[in-house]
Amino acid sequence: MAMRSLTRRVLLDTRYTLVGFPTAVIGFVLLVAGFAAGLGTAVVWVGIPLLAGTLMIARGFADAERGWLSDVLQRPPVRPRYKPAPPGAGRFRRLVNPMTSGQSWLDLLHGILVFPFAILSFVITVVFWAIPFLGLTYPLYGLITSQIEENGLPALLGLGNGYLVNTLFYFSVGVLFTVLMPFMVRGGALLRAGLGRALLTGVAELQERIDDLAQGRAAAVSAEANALRKLERDIHDGPQQRLVSLAMELSRAQRQLAKDPEAAQATIKSAIDATRETLDELRALSRGIAPPILSDRGLAPALAALAGRCTVPVDLDVQTVDRYQAAVENAIYFVCAETLTNVAKHSRATVCTIQLVRIGDVLMLTIGDDGVGGAHVAKGHGLAGLADRLRAVDGELTVQSPDGGPTIIVAEVPCG
Repeated sequence: MAMRSLTRRVLLDTRYTLVGFPTAVIGFVLLVAGFAAGLGTAVVWVGIPLLAGTLMIARGFADAERGWLSDVLQRPPVRPRYKPAPPGAGRFRRLVNPMTSGQSWLDLLHGILVFPFAILSFVITVVFWAIPFLGLTYPLYGLITSQIEENGLPALLGLGNGYLVNTLFYFSVGVLFTVLMPFMVRGGALLRAGLGRALLTGVAELQERIDDLAQGRAAAVSAEANALRKLERDIHDGPQQRLVSLAMELSRAQRQLAKDPEAAQATIKSAIDATRETLDELRALSRGIAPPILSDRGLAPALAALAGRCTVPVDLDVQTVDRYQAAVENAIYFVCAETLTNVAKHSRATVCTIQLVRIGDVLMLTIGDDGVGGAHVAKGHGLAGLADRLRAVDGELTVQSPDGGPTIIVAEVPCG
């Protein structure tokens, strides 16, 4: 399998440099000629459409290069967003629209600068394919080029020492260059691909990163707003109503003290029970809020406290005791708290497992249960808020919960 992967990589890199060389030559000639002609005649307006046309040609070559970069760099193809013409723009404005996009000029710059890189990568590829082929096949064609007998036939028997020495030398060189070929061909391909990535996809990748950050911030704001609204609603529907009822009970007990002490004592006892229930409900609501134990002692004790309060038995395995950024710890804690609440309410599970482990620069929280399954992160469901909260810290939520169970929820958060 490894040999097959290496062979495929060498063939893809070879195709990139060999096919890309004539493409780079053609593109260089067209773009340099078009740019020079357009620039030279721009003062009389004839050069404007020439420059615009040259930029469109450069875009075509750039799109082809981006397709090849996907194979060479082993990443999904990335195409930048070109600035469209304004709505209702006239013919001339649409004609010159390519000149208003910065990426169009980067495409043109790449089409010109790639020429020497294409030559160098092409030469490297050809040399490191040719020498192994010639060296390893010398024992065959060396018979023809070796010393000829007087009768004009190769000396099939008793060939001179010169042939054997040459065979050993060329074959050894062929083996050496065969070993080096994958690395040199790869290096030649990456030499050219590096320029393409910088000029053709670098701006697009940066824009995607900016968009992801913007979406992450929006998701964080939305998640916080939803959490606050939910907390307000839960407090209003639960503890607030209980406290109002408790105040009424105590007022009644106060009035009963003088007339009927026994009834007042029963009312006070009922008020005490209601107070305990209100405290339990407030503790349940506070699970979604970062508690002091998290900020003071870290994730391990905080997750242990969550596991201890869960109505479903929890097997907790925390393999890291390091402290992390507050945003990271809060996200992990909130995911664990909300997931355990869902497990207790909806899963009908008999056991739950929690594992927290650091793998490289990623903190991974895995929560599993043996319940009925059916959980997913679609909009309108509770887990969607968890996914939004994780996106705010560049994290990711993965849910595997087929109908009938079991359910596995994995939260990955960068912590480097």
